[in-house]
Amino acid sequence: MTYRIGIDIGGTFTDFALFDDRKREIITHKALTTPSAPDQAVLEGVTALTALAHIKASDVSMIVHGTTLVTNAVIERRGTPTAMIVTRGFRDVLDIGMEQRYDLFDLRIRFPEPLVPRSLRFEVDERVVMDGSVRRPLVLDGLTEQIKKAIELNGISAVAVCLLHSYANPTHELLVVEWLQKNFPSLRVSASSVVFPFAREYLRWTTACLNAYVQPLVDKYIDRLQHGLAAAGFGGQFLIMSSSGSTLTPDMARNFPVRMLESGPAAGALMSARHSRWLDQPQVLSFDMGGTTAKGCVVRDHVPLKRYEFEVGRVHEFKRGSGLTIKIPVLDMIEIGAGGGSLADLDARGVLRVGPRSAGADPGPACYGRGGVEPTLTDANLILGYLDSASFLGGRMKLDINAARSAIELRVAKPLGLDIALAAWGIHEVINEDVAKAFRVHASERGIDYRHCNMIVFGGSGPVHGVRVARKLRIPRVICPSGAGVMSAFGLLASPLGFELVQSQRQALATMTLERFVQITSELEARVRSQLKSTGADMTQSQVLFRLDMRYEGQGYEVEVVVPQSPNAQAMGQLPELFAKAYETIFGMSFNDRAVEIVAWKCEVQGPIPGLDAVYRLRTMTNSQEALRGHRPVYLPEDGGHIECPVYDRYALAAGATVNGPALIEEVESTCVLAPGDVANIDEQLNLVIDIGGI
Repeated sequence: MTYRIGIDIGGTFTDFALFDDRKREIITHKALTTPSAPDQAVLEGVTALTALAHIKASDVSMIVHGTTLVTNAVIERRGTPTAMIVTRGFRDVLDIGMEQRYDLFDLRIRFPEPLVPRSLRFEVDERVVMDGSVRRPLVLDGLTEQIKKAIELNGISAVAVCLLHSYANPTHELLVVEWLQKNFPSLRVSASSVVFPFAREYLRWTTACLNAYVQPLVDKYIDRLQHGLAAAGFGGQFLIMSSSGSTLTPDMARNFPVRMLESGPAAGALMSARHSRWLDQPQVLSFDMGGTTAKGCVVRDHVPLKRYEFEVGRVHEFKRGSGLTIKIPVLDMIEIGAGGGSLADLDARGVLRVGPRSAGADPGPACYGRGGVEPTLTDANLILGYLDSASFLGGRMKLDINAARSAIELRVAKPLGLDIALAAWGIHEVINEDVAKAFRVHASERGIDYRHCNMIVFGGSGPVHGVRVARKLRIPRVICPSGAGVMSAFGLLASPLGFELVQSQRQALATMTLERFVQITSELEARVRSQLKSTGADMTQSQVLFRLDMRYEGQGYEVEVVVPQSPNAQAMGQLPELFAKAYETIFGMSFNDRAVEIVAWKCEVQGPIPGLDAVYRLRTMTNSQEALRGHRPVYLPEDGGHIECPVYDRYALAAGATVNGPALIEEVESTCVLAPGDVANIDEQLNLVIDIGGI
């Protein structure tokens, strides 16, 4: 492999990175996303990027893609009409949900509508009990007419098969899948026992329904991309980022599109983990802020934290439990509706609020000159002087500062009785506080003292806000990597091919034999490898990781335990001690006299990590040898208003250089803002290592 391209589609911009593995160089590109046809921006960007590198698409050996397609399809309800086949008597599980209110005091509480309406949920006679035995055989009488009618009247093109206790015995589900494929071959079918064989039926069935709901959409999208790339001359390997930090082949993505929910953001967290290793900082806080959202993730021991439950399509943006809960392996990130396109207005109390609504890429902020009239964070940052109308995206995209002034004056400054600069600072500071508040909760819930972390900032808006957010969190040091504005695209090219399965199966430690332990783990690993092998993926060099969800018998929640080695007698003997330590870490105590059981088994198989030990340098497009570009007025509250602030060319700063704040350090995709008292040192890898003043 010589040339590889990473492509990350965001809500406002699509980021591109081309890795030259021979020269160890990176070329970057950034273009506005095309929301109505996201593949259009991808294909146009690949053409532009290969032209910058003076190569052809046929020279590229690999393209890795991260997308928000699945998330947006669920939020905007743009999936395909979907039917559901369910055990008789359990048709209403999607409506009953978890029987939990996310707000005890709101009498008008709303929940998201299920993806499959009740009229398209078809019951079948069958019953598998929790130990996997069959109490009532499967009967499909009348199902043919129901499916035909749903196709004719409702236009369904996908079906989710969700039967009771199929995680313990999937036979009935697989028989229904086989019957559907034989009688209705045009339908896409998702079986809950295949998508995620988890014990709790509401979560398993919601996950399977979402998988089916977006399958036809993802099929068409991947087809358009593959055909478009082939027409451009690309004949290499095409991979798609999953939410768990591994990449999927197109066939795997078609079969498990639900795993693409957090496709792009996961890549940024992975790249933060890579930087933590290079910088010898085991624990860091990853802060990614783009045009639409901001994401935070804790990296511990050079590995992003992971979880197996994710909410999408929340009715209330920041209220847990108000969305559709999905069971997938996903990096443990918090997402905040804060980005360059976040819209600013006044709430019912007349108080300034910013986000979570976003101007997106179309029409975008007012200063983009594409028809937007509402004020955004980018408009505020332009007025504050943090962004420059002439040098945005390296000068390729001119910003209209007068349009930004008009939008903020009309919608914010006049109603609040403020001058435009102070109103713009209010917008900027509200976002800083919203991000800091979200990070405080996220880190504290995981027992992380972020004051002892370094923060890695990236994304188009991350370096603009990172220093201010870090100061609020009392984080002493911020690292802004080279090429921070497109770092998620870098992470796509540092992600291994892999797949993970979680199997619910209760097993008491007291009665578990070594043979049983080895049997369960071996069968699970075989299933994971079978999924990878079916796509033609080469996994001859791979690593296997087992995790177990364990609890004291009688408890309703589990603690994850990592199996430190291959499943053998020694590993099995360590489980009680490992569980006690994990439990004590979370709850402060453990109970040696209580019986322990395993409730879920997790197996992840990953291929080699691309370029693990290689260090790449950004190929810069500047001809300037002078680091100091000049000065421009920048709003600094510490100095009471606008002052003349030095502006530096990021690409002309050599290793060992030092920049004292206040200062602006500009690169093509972003600008790093240093406040008074901050000191930035450029390390050997050309990262900006910023020590926050006063901490």
